Amino acid sequence: MKAVNLSDVKEAGTSSRMPAGGYVCRYTVVSDVPDKEYLYMEFDVAEGEFKDYYKKLEEDKGFWAGNCYRSYKETALPMFKRMCSAVTKSNPGFIFDGGKMNADEKTLVGKYVGLVLGEEEYEKKDGSIGTKLTISYECEIDKIRKGDFKIPNKKYLNNDNAPSDAAQGFTSIDNAVGEECPFA
Repeated sequence: MKAVNLSDVKEAGTSSRMPAGGYVCRYTVVSDVPDKEYLYMEFDVAEGEFKDYYKKLEEDKGFWAGNCYRSYKETALPMFKRMCSAVTKSNPGFIFDGGKMNADEKTLVGKYVGLVLGEEEYEKKDGSIGTKLTISYECEIDKIRKGDFKIPNKKYLNNDNAPSDAAQGFTSIDNAVGEECPFA
């Protein structure tokens, strides 16, 4: 092995991977990209076991993974409104209605929102398949605290990776009895 200098190298931490679920989060960065008609948003977990998860991940790995894009193009307005509603309901006295009353997207920084995160496969640079967390939907933080949300099924990159839901955990009568099903 060649000699390496570890004196200026920060040792990697031992953080556990955050599972799919509902989290009370806070927006940390929000910027408008008007020519593309979306907001670029960064967030972090604000409460619970995984508080400051993305901050710690950045310290360990050198990148910020808690980010999303929220389009305000005409076709995406229903999802954008859901986000606005979730933020408004999660922050008493605050209203963000997509720019009519409160046009400055920077006012979203520091605001709470409930985020339901689901797992999704992606192709890594080396061609292997990894799993990442993505926002499935926003909701008010009280729903997260009460457990009133549904974690979505994992999204697979292709059907070869997905488990077969059909007949999973069942044995066909043909195989179980050794003869054809009498009522098929």
